[in-house]
Amino acid sequence: MADTHAPPPDEPLVEHPEPVSLKGMVPPVMIELRDVSKKLGDRTVLDNISLQVYKGETLCILGGSGQGKSVTLKHIVGLMRPDSGSVLVEGIDISHTRNGELEEARKKIGFLFQNGALLNSMNVYENVALPLREHEQLPEPEIRRRVEEKLAVVGMSDAISKMPAVLSGGMKKRASLARAIIRNPDIMLYDEPTAGLDPIISATINQLILDIQKKLGVTSILVTHDMSSAFRVSNRMAMLWKGKILKIGTKEEFRTSDDPMIKQFVHGESEGPLRLNE
Repeated sequence: MADTHAPPPDEPLVEHPEPVSLKGMVPPVMIELRDVSKKLGDRTVLDNISLQVYKGETLCILGGSGQGKSVTLKHIVGLMRPDSGSVLVEGIDISHTRNGELEEARKKIGFLFQNGALLNSMNVYENVALPLREHEQLPEPEIRRRVEEKLAVVGMSDAISKMPAVLSGGMKKRASLARAIIRNPDIMLYDEPTAGLDPIISATINQLILDIQKKLGVTSILVTHDMSSAFRVSNRMAMLWKGKILKIGTKEEFRTSDDPMIKQFVHGESEGPLRLNE
């Protein structure tokens, strides 16, 4: 099992540029949450949060279990709607839109679920091809070409005919990643991509995330409590706690923060203001 609270390295293995152009201009906003609130039962999961994600960057959302990370992703892909506030994808308010506009926004988004969500009744080829069959009218040779192309990207070409039941956890994640990028999305959402994986497989998934950002030029949001992954793949970070964003900033700003809550979480310290039962 990977050490999910390994201290951040002094220097990240791969240094991404911050989302600022050579002329100092901030790139376009791809995703924006404006004053978003959401209650599940009696519990406020998101409490008036706002954030922006810029074109081409990877934003990592940190936080403990039950702090609203996955709920945030579900709002961005339109699986949940806020009780108040707005969610915009490339300027389209998907929280107050018709189904047709929501579907247009979803075409731009690839989603890697925490458990992979492969269909056990289908082999790898059929799982990866499924979004194309459901949403596009393509001849079978073109579907096969695209599936083989994306399986090659994630190193799963040899597993094209295998059933999910015989795949390891890392192979399931890679097959799910191929499915998530099969329609060449502009945006990638990753829900705990290294959860339950050993350090070597986690490093492989992290490298795939970096490769996909480079090859496809995607804008990415990754939610995790794995600090090694966060420092490896992100440009910026945001930390959620009790439904609020405690901090948004660069990796270096998180690494050197004097905020006791940020320091405790980033360095995995048992003593501090954060409590497991909160």
